[in-house]
Formats: sequence, structure tokens, C-alpha cells
Amino acid sequence: MAETNFTKIAYQTLQQGKGLAGLAHKHLSSKLMELIAPDAIPNTKPIPAELFYELRRSVAALEKLDWLDAEQGIYPKSQLFDAPWLEWAARYPLIWFDLPSTWQRRKQKRTRDIPIKINKNVYPDYYLQNFHHQTDGYLSDYSAELYDLQVEILFNGTADSMRRRIIAPLKRGLKRFSNRPKESLKVLDVATGTGRTLKQIRSALKDEELIGIDLSGAYLRQASRYLNSRGEEFAQLIRGNAEEMPFPNESMQALTCVFLLHELPKNARQNVLKECWRVLEPGGVLVLADSIQIADSPQFSPIMEDFHKVFHEPYYRDYINDDIDEKLINSGFQSITAESYFMTRVWSATKPIKVNN
Repeated sequence: MAETNFTKIAYQTLQQGKGLAGLAHKHLSSKLMELIAPDAIPNTKPIPAELFYELRRSVAALEKLDWLDAEQGIYPKSQLFDAPWLEWAARYPLIWFDLPSTWQRRKQKRTRDIPIKINKNVYPDYYLQNFHHQTDGYLSDYSAELYDLQVEILFNGTADSMRRRIIAPLKRGLKRFSNRPKESLKVLDVATGTGRTLKQIRSALKDEELIGIDLSGAYLRQASRYLNSRGEEFAQLIRGNAEEMPFPNESMQALTCVFLLHELPKNARQNVLKECWRVLEPGGVLVLADSIQIADSPQFSPIMEDFHKVFHEPYYRDYINDDIDEKLINSGFQSITAESYFMTRVWSATKPIKVNN
């Protein structure tokens, strides 16, 4: 019991520290922007004090659930502390050095400032952008090295806690295949990026085969360094477009997809969900995690409306008003559930089992 209490206090202290660090970074960088690049300041509305209190309550509820899931064994408590801390510390100064170029892109509305060497023919047009105004978009090793730390700062240290919301519905979905050897089950992470989600899934699923697919070769290289650096095969990583994945029909027992849909045009969103349905075995589960939306979290509407102004997110405003449940139904999914946790909404849906007439 004493050990559990100590671990809980350590977790709470870590989360508080990450939250304060994120807020401090934002405050200092805002002041620096006012001094160096005032023309780059986005036109946003002040957030009311009562909304700040609601945000704090939402974060507290998320962290309480995060700890409870670990305590119940949905994932090990060690996962609560798992991060490449030394790498992030070494890369943190690069974020400050990168800020002036980010401000200039925002000021000059340069949204397609991507590396010249990129072969544009292998990417969909909507992908060839500086999402978040970040240097090189998703198309360089430099971008990939900074991404996870940038996201943690953006969400004040709650990004991993929100990602972990997919693990419980994923494990519930895989129980439908409990009559099979775990080693035979395949879990595909769509738009796996740098592999953070796959790393968290592996902490909860020790035997299942994990696969990640992403469009960015640079981000897959970062994922490989992060996941497969211990002399063992941690996950299979494949470069490909989520709208047309290189997998046979009904070849996966579970799919996850985290923080992708809001960066897709509406038609691509539907295409990805249909493709997920195609590669999923009947009875399999799809677990999505993405931004909250106006319909489920109207109290946070001011934050959502400001988000696409501060960051270059060209499809975000359409996303927050889109009906993801309807898109899942149109793709063929059933048993759809959804729940929101702080800034993230998580959907779980199953592919119906075929009935022989």
C-alpha cells in the first residue's frame, strides 16, 4: 500500500510538473513573440476565467482515470512515467531556436514551406503543408525529432494520458478473439507517426503483433529508433497512405488511429474509415482518438475556434463540426461508442460478423 501511495504521489507530481512547464513555455514564448514578431500574434479571443476552471477540472478527471486504469492493470504503472526524458531535454533548446521561423511562416501565411528535395508526387496534396506552422511539416527528420515534445508542451503534459484512453477499448475489443493464440492477433496503428501510441500499446499487449503505417518516411525512421532500439522486433513499420493501405482484406483484428482525422479533408476522412473497415476482420475493433468536437464539448468551443487560428490546421474547423459517428456508420461499422477526455474524444466501433443465410 505504501509503495502504491508513493507511486501515485510521484505520478501526480510528474503531471503537475509537466503542466507547469507547458504553461511556463507558452507564457515565455508569447512574451518573446510580442517583442520580436508582434505581427505574427494570432487574432484570438481571451479565454474567460470560468473556462480555465473547467479546463483544470477536466485535466484532473483525466489524470484520475489514467491512474485508475494503471492501478487496475489495463497498462502497467511504469507506462505513466515512460518517456525519452534525456532526448527531450537535449532537444528542448531546438524548439526555442525554431520559434522565429514558425512566427514568420504564420505572419507571411507560408503554409507550403516544405523541403525542396521532397518528391511531391508520392503524397496527397493535402499532406504537403506545414501543419502547426512547424518546420518542414511532417517531411523531415528534424520535424520528427521535435514532434513529441512539441505535442506534450501543447497539451501541458497530458498528451500521453489522452493517448492511453484507447487502450481499454482496444483490449475489450480483442477479447472477441480470446479463443486464438495472442501471437496470431494483429493490431494496426494507422498514422503511427513517431510511434508513441504503439509504444503505449506494447506496454499493455505483450504478445500481439503490432504494425504501424504512416505516410512520412522521416517519422517512421524516428519511430524505428524509438521502438526497435533494444535488439528486438518491437513493431513492423510500413510507409503508406491510410486511404489505400497495402494490407489484404480482413487481415487485422484491431485498428487504432490517433490524432489523424482532424488533419484530413472531409472526403479523405471518410476514405480512411472505409479503408479501416476493409482491412479489419469481422468482429474486430477500431479505436479512434482525436480532438473533441463542438457537439460533445460545447463548453470548450472558444478553445477549438482559436486552435486553427494559432496553428495552421486547415481542416480542423470542418472536423470539429463533422459527424464522425455518421461516417463510421457509412463505412459499415456498428456498436459505436464515444467518450471525451479533456481535449480528446475516443470512439470505439466494431465490424459486424457475417451471418450465413
